[in-house]
Amino acid sequence: MVSRKGQSSRPDTSEGFRPGNKLRRQALHVRRKKTQNEERHKERHSRRKEETRDPKLKAERLRQNIPLTLERKRQWDEVDSDTENVLGVSIDFERVKRLKDEPEQEQLGGEEEVEQDSAEDDEDEVDSMIATSDEEEDDDDEGEDDDEDNDTEKKRGRPKSSLPTATDRATSPTHSTKSTNLNLAPEALAEKFPTLFSMENPKTPKILVTTGLNGTLHDQANTLTSLFPNSVYIRRTAHRHAHKFSIREISSFAANRNFTALVVLQEDQKKPSGLTIVHLPQGPTFHFTISNWVDGKKLPGHGNPTDHWPELILNNFRTPLGLLTAHLLRTMFPPQPEFEGRNVISFSNQRDYIFVRRHRYVFREKREREKSVVGSDGQEMKGAEGIKVGLQELGPRLTLKLRRVDKGIQRASGQEWEWKGGLEKERTKFQL
Repeated sequence: MVSRKGQSSRPDTSEGFRPGNKLRRQALHVRRKKTQNEERHKERHSRRKEETRDPKLKAERLRQNIPLTLERKRQWDEVDSDTENVLGVSIDFERVKRLKDEPEQEQLGGEEEVEQDSAEDDEDEVDSMIATSDEEEDDDDEGEDDDEDNDTEKKRGRPKSSLPTATDRATSPTHSTKSTNLNLAPEALAEKFPTLFSMENPKTPKILVTTGLNGTLHDQANTLTSLFPNSVYIRRTAHRHAHKFSIREISSFAANRNFTALVVLQEDQKKPSGLTIVHLPQGPTFHFTISNWVDGKKLPGHGNPTDHWPELILNNFRTPLGLLTAHLLRTMFPPQPEFEGRNVISFSNQRDYIFVRRHRYVFREKREREKSVVGSDGQEMKGAEGIKVGLQELGPRLTLKLRRVDKGIQRASGQEWEWKGGLEKERTKFQL
């Protein structure tokens, strides 16, 4: 028999070895992790040396090292935009419009090329007696190069100036900051919601803000009146001697007094939990849930809001449901903002979560260590020398998530709905 003293107290680092003693297992795990970290450190050190000698290796590694996020794995439904029920379908309207416009652009491009060729032929006929032989040779060489370029463009199947594909757009890391094109409205959606997609000039909004029965969030409701311009807050009670008005009765009362929207703030445990927006006079009704509500007073370095009408920014609303939500938010803000106040309210959609922020942009002098404002060409922008723009958050800060869109204005919520959340089965398919 071999004595235990002769055995090595150092644990084995092989992956298949598993000692019975708990302390030995812990020591073995620590040693394995240490060995893995040492190997990883050596690999990074050797790679750094190679990339220092050849910078192209680092550029190639960074080009291929793209994180695979849910936004990059986003899936779209291959359905035409003219279908009747488009609310529950994930369609990128910009992609559909681009696919429809590509053949027209190719035809227009071909006609322009023919016109250019005919114009060049006319110029050659006029200047043929003046041009020298050397200039003619140069013109022939340029014509051959142009023909080669046109051939390569035809082989690719689209002109150089066309937009990238839907895959490239969906995998762009900065696509969530792209503004929403409100002109992309399908006919089926415009016919179903004519008041939201009207072609007339938008009216100045007039909004009624209230709470649930026996609501206690009076401060938050007053904050919403500062967030939505031209709005008024009326308390809602459920006293035993008072009449308990329903949402439908309140909507009728507000529509008779030329209100354009009704906002109902829901609460749970004396905290904001939901937001119901009724588009007057006939609906539809949107139900949002609220998360991460932060009052403006609790934000570091916050500013005090003013009564100026703000500018509105809508980011990354791309699907039919997203465009419907964007048009609802558009109707709740005046079409002509007051630029003296320099107030901006942004609704940014990321993975079906709408982040609501309110800022004031401030112009200040550029510090010595700061870079100057640069244009798209990389040169310093004229007229902005020595000027920088800063943002000051005013609050409140909150996050919305759309849960349901009801038909019209109903007596009980959820009887008939146009769209209802929670029915999707895939995490890589977003609704907004």
